[in-house]
Amino acid sequence: MNFKSYLSFVCSAQSLEELWDGHVRQMAEYGFDRLIYGHTRYKTETSLGDPDDFVILSNHDSAYLEGFLHQGLYSQAPMLRWALENEGAGSWRIVQELAASGKLGAAASKVHEFNQALGLTAGYTVSFSSASPRFKGAISLAARPGMTQDQVDAVWLDAGDDIVLMNNVAHLKILTLPYAAPNRSLTKRQREVLQWVGDGKTTQDIALLMGLTPATIEKHLRLARESLSVETTAQAVLKAALHNQMYPMDA
Repeated sequence: MNFKSYLSFVCSAQSLEELWDGHVRQMAEYGFDRLIYGHTRYKTETSLGDPDDFVILSNHDSAYLEGFLHQGLYSQAPMLRWALENEGAGSWRIVQELAASGKLGAAASKVHEFNQALGLTAGYTVSFSSASPRFKGAISLAARPGMTQDQVDAVWLDAGDDIVLMNNVAHLKILTLPYAAPNRSLTKRQREVLQWVGDGKTTQDIALLMGLTPATIEKHLRLARESLSVETTAQAVLKAALHNQMYPMDA
């Protein structure tokens, strides 16, 4: 897609699946064939929050995701640390030069060696600006096998501004689309009762409005809390709203 067609596609995308598939294909046109996007709304000074609350999208294979995400290597990834301290685009040359000069710590070196072993040798990371210190998002763009960082930097020199803009637009669109972490998707009934709670209705009010018993409403609220891994209904309303599950758009 050309730039205008890509923007039109993003604006009309109705689901994360549709948006991500198109974005992956668009980045592949520039030589970036393996992507991993991450976003959290629960960042603190010492933590990115519960990994189960992250919005993660990726087309990496299971071997990479197992090590990088599930085994926690991401927490010491040099370019992730860079993204937390910077905004904009960062060349992976940053890490290569630190490794060559022996300035990577032991934990960061382990992540670097893991990436090298799985063929992630060149690329760029885009760190998005945040409206709140609790929000942070970034995307890692790994170049296809065989491309050197010199070649990637040459691509970036020619098209980097467009690539950064495309990723920022995709990021902003992602923030508007419903997202359910694994095992945290709400049922239609659970969403409906949370919507009524968000509108200030009591359990008795909701029971009358939905034609159900108060006990059934309490059951839906309990299951919603369990699904979202929170303790209170107020927390469930907040988390469902932050993940755009309260009023999801029809795909």
